[in-house]
Amino acid sequence: MSTVPVLEGEVNLEAPNGGKPGSTWYKVYGNINSTVPALIALHGGPGAGHEYLSPLTNLYHKYGIPIVFYDQVGCGKSTHYREKRGDTSFWTFDLFIQELDNLVDHLKLRENGFCVLGQSWGGMLGAVYATRHPKGLRRLIIASSPASVPLYVVGNDQLRSELPKDMREVLESSDHDSVKYEKASEFFYKQHVCRLDPKPEDVQAAFKNLHDDDTAYITMQGPSELVITGSLKDWEGWKMAHKILVDTLVLNGRYDEMTDICVQPWFKAIPRVKWVTFENSSHMAHWEQPERFIQVCGEFLRG
Repeated sequence: MSTVPVLEGEVNLEAPNGGKPGSTWYKVYGNINSTVPALIALHGGPGAGHEYLSPLTNLYHKYGIPIVFYDQVGCGKSTHYREKRGDTSFWTFDLFIQELDNLVDHLKLRENGFCVLGQSWGGMLGAVYATRHPKGLRRLIIASSPASVPLYVVGNDQLRSELPKDMREVLESSDHDSVKYEKASEFFYKQHVCRLDPKPEDVQAAFKNLHDDDTAYITMQGPSELVITGSLKDWEGWKMAHKILVDTLVLNGRYDEMTDICVQPWFKAIPRVKWVTFENSSHMAHWEQPERFIQVCGEFLRG
């Protein structure tokens, strides 16, 4: 068996009003100089890091698709900006799109073309990126991402109402720093974020990244998946989704915290779109139903 080429590196990033030199860490899995367009993986959070998307490497093994992983600024091996906590003028879509464009140019992907898969927050980022018609973008996958954060909240309220009474009462309290709240949140996550027990090491890495530096997450999302107080709380991505002109695949899980009510607007608004729900998955179908996930994505990307 031939060795898979793997390239790690950093690219300089001048973040607007960053106040210091920045850089984005990346890893290329496979040969990006092949004729097959590379897939850029946009992780969630914001701040979860690239590790939990590791099953995407099977797209290279089974379909020959090179994968570009990277840590968005604010997490992992890229530059951190803890001093920007609460600064909504810094943590913006424009910041992360500038970073993505900078990486695309650094890797010289535009001529051969590239695809984007965004998971959770990464899908929101990928969708906004696609509305701007970046040169070279061929296809888009929006995996377990809300088209509307207010509808995401509605869906989560419904999921919370189905929890045991004691768990529900704790999660409806405002004591977000208590041990009881942490345990109740973990119970919710086991139902609707990742149903595998124990969690794979790479999934645990995402929670570790968020624990190590929650600056972007707190500023844009809020204290937890269930409490949305950040700058994204009123976001309605579907209102601009008609501008997405590339073929798009929308994904979610039957038990996903991204319920159908917040995913369906993508399907209604994007002109060229397919929607697949994984029946035995929650928020991480790439771990919970890996073979099916890779098949669905691989056939779409190579179709």
